[in-house]
Amino acid sequence: AQDNAPVDAAEIQRIMNEAAPIEPTPETPTGIDMMSLMLSGGRFMIPIIIMSLVVVALAVERMLSLRREKVIPEEFVQQLKEIADPLELFDPQSAFQVCANHPSPAASTIGAMLSRTGEPLGQIETVGAETVARQADRYASPVRWLTLAAAATPLMGLLGTVWGMIVAFHDSTALSADQSRSEQLSEGIYTALVTTLAGLAVAIPAAILAQYLENRIAKLFSEIEQLA
Repeated sequence: AQDNAPVDAAEIQRIMNEAAPIEPTPETPTGIDMMSLMLSGGRFMIPIIIMSLVVVALAVERMLSLRREKVIPEEFVQQLKEIADPLELFDPQSAFQVCANHPSPAASTIGAMLSRTGEPLGQIETVGAETVARQADRYASPVRWLTLAAAATPLMGLLGTVWGMIVAFHDSTALSADQSRSEQLSEGIYTALVTTLAGLAVAIPAAILAQYLENRIAKLFSEIEQLA
């Protein structure tokens, strides 16, 4: 009687599921902890971090110094226009006093030209051009450090990476037979590449900032020449 009992399909499915091997659930790859990654870069990260602080400090300082109000004060320009209108009544002494009251690259340039009043026009223009060139060079000098940072930090990072890879290959030669050489190498190279990443992360913004500030200096001092 039991042999002729109806087959329960649900029971058969339950038995098959219990007999099937349970496959392990693949682990979800964890994200990269950037802080831990940077710290693993070792002592080669120190000069790169110092260079990044220099880049930030120089960028902020130059941004503040190259504001239009610091280079070509609007009040200074307006007062000069008032003195020169009409041009026949222009008083060089009053204009020179306006320059003294508004210390800036524009005032220094025009003041140097006014101090040569009475000399041939060609000499006055030469004095103005030389003053503009000196002022522009003084303002561009700190920007050159940004250019240096953009060129040097990738090389610092590359140096750290090369050293890290040398260490990784050296350590792999000392492994015992039961240790995985490929795993050791991959971990060492993974850590060594951190310094290259850090160097590029500093160099790219430094290069962009240097180019922007150089263009701004050229534009502002071109306006000073036109004003003079």
